[in-house]
Amino acid sequence: MSLIESSIGAQVDQLKLERMNLNRIRHKKIQWRCWLKQESVHWRSLQKSNFWLAVFLSKRMQQRCWLVIIALLISIAITSQPAISAHPSTAPATAWSKDTELWEADVHLANNQLASLLAQGQRQYAAGVLSAALQTWQSAAEQAENQPIKQATILSYVSIAAQDLGDWPLATDAIAHSQSLLSSLSADSNTAKVTAQALNVQGRLALKQGQPERAWEIWQQAAAAYSQAGDSFGQFGAQINQSQALQTMGMYRRARLELEEVTADLEAQPDSALKAIALKSLGDIFHLSGDLKQSEQSLRASLALYQQLGNPQLDNNAAVAEVLFSLANTLRLMGDSETAEQKYTAAEALVPPSILSTRSKLNRFSLLLETEQWQSAQQLLPELLTQIERLPASRPAIYARVNLVESLMTHQDDSSRPMEWLSVDAIAALLKTGTQQAELIGDDRAQSFALGELSKLYGYTDQWSESQQLAQRALTLSQGSNARDISYRWQRQLGKAHANQGKPEQAVDSYTAAVDTLGQVRRDLLTTNSDVQFSFKETVEPVYRELIGLLLLPEDASQAALSQARNVTEELQLAELENYFRSACVDSTSEAIDKLDNQAAALYPIILKDRVEVILSTPGKPLRHYRTWQTEAETNRIISGFYRYLNPVLPSERQLIFSKQIYDWLITPAEADLEEKEIQTLVFVLDGQFRRIPMTALYDGQHYLLENYGVALTPGLRLLGPHFQSPKPLQALMLGLTEARGGFSALPGVRTEIEQISNRVNTEVIFNEDFTKEKLASEVSRIPFPVIHLATHGQFSSDLSETFLLAWDERISVGDLDGLLRSRREQSEPIELMVLSACETAEGDDRAALGLAGMAIRSGARSTLATLWSVNDTSTAALMTEFYQELSNAKLTKAEALRRAQIKILQNPDYAHPYYWSAFVLIGNWLS
Repeated sequence: MSLIESSIGAQVDQLKLERMNLNRIRHKKIQWRCWLKQESVHWRSLQKSNFWLAVFLSKRMQQRCWLVIIALLISIAITSQPAISAHPSTAPATAWSKDTELWEADVHLANNQLASLLAQGQRQYAAGVLSAALQTWQSAAEQAENQPIKQATILSYVSIAAQDLGDWPLATDAIAHSQSLLSSLSADSNTAKVTAQALNVQGRLALKQGQPERAWEIWQQAAAAYSQAGDSFGQFGAQINQSQALQTMGMYRRARLELEEVTADLEAQPDSALKAIALKSLGDIFHLSGDLKQSEQSLRASLALYQQLGNPQLDNNAAVAEVLFSLANTLRLMGDSETAEQKYTAAEALVPPSILSTRSKLNRFSLLLETEQWQSAQQLLPELLTQIERLPASRPAIYARVNLVESLMTHQDDSSRPMEWLSVDAIAALLKTGTQQAELIGDDRAQSFALGELSKLYGYTDQWSESQQLAQRALTLSQGSNARDISYRWQRQLGKAHANQGKPEQAVDSYTAAVDTLGQVRRDLLTTNSDVQFSFKETVEPVYRELIGLLLLPEDASQAALSQARNVTEELQLAELENYFRSACVDSTSEAIDKLDNQAAALYPIILKDRVEVILSTPGKPLRHYRTWQTEAETNRIISGFYRYLNPVLPSERQLIFSKQIYDWLITPAEADLEEKEIQTLVFVLDGQFRRIPMTALYDGQHYLLENYGVALTPGLRLLGPHFQSPKPLQALMLGLTEARGGFSALPGVRTEIEQISNRVNTEVIFNEDFTKEKLASEVSRIPFPVIHLATHGQFSSDLSETFLLAWDERISVGDLDGLLRSRREQSEPIELMVLSACETAEGDDRAALGLAGMAIRSGARSTLATLWSVNDTSTAALMTEFYQELSNAKLTKAEALRRAQIKILQNPDYAHPYYWSAFVLIGNWLS
């Protein structure tokens, strides 16, 4: 059957169902009606970025009528786009817009036509044919000219479709007209509900246009309107929306509190299909914010509720399938690939071939590739291709083509090359058909994606001239539809095409444009688009690295190029931290190192695919760079070897060999410059796996780096803590756990550590059951101690939810710490030093050091002293005691105080191995 025949058949079936609905409504003489009863609209046609859910709620007791509330869950993502990476395409963050269609029982011809147009637009929108939906709703709005509440509702839909198509003027005019109509009506519950819907749509528009503060204010008004209408579920949706705006503003803790309030309120609500919808939406939001455990919990609750309800008036299969799909995506990111695969399969089994089942198959296919189940993936491919080809032309159908090709291109190794399972011509035909479909339905954004992916395919086959032309077309379309969030992808692809055609200057220009575009939209990408959120390493990070590689490629790179490369490196550090926090919540400044300390040098080691580059900044001298040519895999192999042999039970000779290799990459070429400028402190802005290892333990063949230089780490000189001209007297608030707690072992050495420090420093000490989260908050606020010392178990992980400190009563997350110490940051006396002893980075987690940097930044402290791994109790107590002793000398910088303490431990034969002293790292401002 052709695509056109299939589409016509579906429309005929739909018309039959619509006629049945009208007859049933007339027969029952219902006073209120809502037109949205069809084969797929209830649940099955849920789209990646938006979907309509029709739910019958209640029968009005006195009037013998049905009130049908349509919960419209609409993506607030800046983009509605395919997951053009190996990671799952998840249901994105949703702006919840509940609207009521209150059509009168007196159904005459004009109203029939209006209702039919409205339903037609809903079907088109649910199917992803956005231009058609927009036109249909515009026609409906014209017909409803003398019916203000209906016209206002329809104009909200017009604004939604225009937003998704990137037509900001039309979207703005439509919602403004809607609100103008509503303002002229008398206030009642119906007007309040439609007003709330219009406010939700207006907030959605504000967020899409990069105005999260405005969106938050509008969604607060929406919540108030829902409250006036007595609609508790509408209030929940408005709160969910507010949490997304708060997160986009970087207010992670407040966003989480908003979601926790929604969760608590939902638990108190009676069981209903709408509650199941809300729980599912909440699970998707938790997924997006990185709280995967909460996401799983909410999604399982939604699933259980659907299964419990079993409402005979509704076909719950597709609703259950949608929840299973979201749950599979969450489990996949939690590392439970086997269960995720089972959930994808279960979702597919519940629904006939459709967009939903195709999305699930696509994600299962990419999961099979990701887990190297090559045979199973190859067996699934023909079925997946057939299903994609049968989809009617729509945005989701086009995205399905892009997703499939991206999965094939992403997963390649020496033994299996999925790109060879199909001919290049067949793969290109998939995308060309998608391009034609997008042009047919007037969807510039979808066409941009199809063309951009086709450009990548031509690049894959080294047809760079064709790739350049296609990338330029894709870029023009994305810019024309206000889709800056995807423009950076095609700017990057243009850069690749120029670079591979021997045009380095044009390549740098294109990559620079891509980085500039990311700078404008990165905040929105991180918090409103789950695909980008979880494919950061594939879609965002490479833009920075590839530009750095181009800038540093010439041996005699200009000062302008070196300066730009350093700035882009700092931007990458900032982007990684924002990605870690799932929000743009990292304040940054810019200050040259020689203005901070004329005896400190900054080193930026950068891992590129074919080499290690180092940018060196020394006071009063031009920037310089040097490199070691070797593959990224070899670089990481040596770093991993060094990390592994830091274990004192393993042969120290191997550790020294690895250490010397890394020393030669980073330090040897700079030694003359460091000696000439009499440098005393080395400040490292570490990249990638360099973050896992202690720089102090690098070895020149005779001495450790520690023996010659103080060492400090910073995520970037732009991210240093505040600089104080007059340090405060040394006073410390010290809290420690000595007993086993929360599944963690006892730390008997902590009491010795704190008591020995207390003999040298003015302290207030809190142990064990007194060390609660509440106690920490109250003590921090009560007395402005310049030093806060937490001697307790802690873990730094690339997963924000798994980065925490252990108090007696509960774990203290990064978000908790941010809130607990917020009052100190807002005072004129922020924390000078945060000490975290007995903490460790999660084993086997390559990006766990981001958790350490994240904890340091969120504490708001000027400097943070922490451990890369949990060190021997006795040596830790000795080192900490020496550190505070040295720190009491106001003439010493923190870096020098730590260096002297570490050297004293190094000189103890029992603790001479780097394992005992190199785990301690100083992050942030190294000065006194």
